[in-house]
Amino acid sequence: MKITIIAAVADNGVIGNHGQLPWRLSADLKRFKALTMGHAMIMGRKTFDSVGKALPGRKNVVVTHNRDFAADDVITAGSLESALMLVQGDDIVFIAGGAEIYSQALHRADEMLLTRVHAEPEGDVTFPEFDDVNEWQLVDSEHFEADDRNQYPYSFLTYRRVGADLHPVAESG
Repeated sequence: MKITIIAAVADNGVIGNHGQLPWRLSADLKRFKALTMGHAMIMGRKTFDSVGKALPGRKNVVVTHNRDFAADDVITAGSLESALMLVQGDDIVFIAGGAEIYSQALHRADEMLLTRVHAEPEGDVTFPEFDDVNEWQLVDSEHFEADDRNQYPYSFLTYRRVGADLHPVAESG
């Protein structure tokens, strides 16, 4: 199973503000949907609350310490470890936030798909710092300018763990 962190991160590390994304980036939302569709997705309860519902076409796993938490089309787990056990039969699992879940997954993930938002918005949640020299290697990047559907310039960045197989996985079919 490949563990992939997926996140949008501002230049100042911000990933959220009061339970919301602090930007409007249509391209990032479309990319998120295209990449995660048909796969397992693990997120924390606060991230789930900000989304407001299970995302269709994906196996939604919410990590929460609240044993009474329940939501339609959601599997709950008490820890990231438990969540990973619940999806161990899947080829790819996406770690979709928030900050605490990213921190727990950072040193066990195989890949990070980051949207770097070229702005420094106000925010109360940040992405964990990571070692992009010794632990992670940037293997692909695409850069885009702001437009009427994307509030800020942004880049799609692909990082792979140093020492991992850096060749893309061939698509089957």
